[in-house]
Amino acid sequence: MRQWSLRRTPWLAVVVGVWWSGAAEAQHVVHVTPSTIEWGHFAADAKPVLTVRSGEAVTMDTIVGIPEMLERLGAAPEDPIREMKQMYAEVKDRGPGPHFLTGPVAIEGALPGDVLEVEILDIRLRSPYGWMMIEPGSGALPEEFPYLREKLVRLDRQSMTAEFAPGIRIPVRPFFGNLGVAPPMGRLDSAPPSYNAGNLDNKWLVAGTKVYIPVQVPGALFSVGDGHAAQGDGEVCITAIETNLTGVFRFTVRKDLKLRWPRAETPTHYITMGLDKSLDEAARRATREMIDYLMAAHGLSRDDAYMLTSAAVDLHVTQVVDGVKGVHATLPKSIFTASR
Repeated sequence: MRQWSLRRTPWLAVVVGVWWSGAAEAQHVVHVTPSTIEWGHFAADAKPVLTVRSGEAVTMDTIVGIPEMLERLGAAPEDPIREMKQMYAEVKDRGPGPHFLTGPVAIEGALPGDVLEVEILDIRLRSPYGWMMIEPGSGALPEEFPYLREKLVRLDRQSMTAEFAPGIRIPVRPFFGNLGVAPPMGRLDSAPPSYNAGNLDNKWLVAGTKVYIPVQVPGALFSVGDGHAAQGDGEVCITAIETNLTGVFRFTVRKDLKLRWPRAETPTHYITMGLDKSLDEAARRATREMIDYLMAAHGLSRDDAYMLTSAAVDLHVTQVVDGVKGVHATLPKSIFTASR
């Protein structure tokens, strides 16, 4: 999503703390408070809310929305809405983007030139609802929809479906629209995606996925937000079904990888991404990134990598509404035989 302006905490948890499991492994937790939110930007000089070692996992709560709008639409009072109200009341350092980003989390040993591997271990719904919006002057068809429309969508945790309307149910596949690291200097708007990942709005980034992001500053400084229950490629009206999520992430510093742009890997596909104001250039960039991957990972010549991309790789329009458009190229792992 581009613009819009799980539970209750266990008695032993703290805002940013460590929970010790029966296996005596540290599980870090970051809840939503005014001191654990970056509002509308990624910042190179942000103070980490938590520092972890490479290979450790962190549970992070997120929020998305405007509390008055949600209550007007009929959402019942709950922790995420109370957290949103606290943000609006207490956080003065805002923008230029609209997103509440939980973090940043620093990872020890991450340095510029490294790659941060973000393994999405789990994503859970925090709320029984999602919401959508048509915003005047935005989306893929701003001239045809020059008015505000807001909609609350019920989410069924049991069937993992969203009841869009009577007789219309959409499968819920939660993912984070916005996740990324800090820029090398200054601040980066949270609205357009960039080399730091950010507002990718890529519906493939569900639990079980690994995202690879080039590190720009010591510690990487990872933040996440903009939870989505479901989204179509394109996100044409400017929102997905936005909702409050909890994510569990394992962070690993990869010094054996060198990347210019974010990539991802699912259990079944490898994904390269192209980002640009021009959709044509975004497609070209995703294609070049896939060619580079095939040459490096599978030893193909540049010509063969180009031809294999044409024969086996699908290009998808990620989103067209964030100013910077996105295309993601998906390569099925099943085409590679064990002998190779």
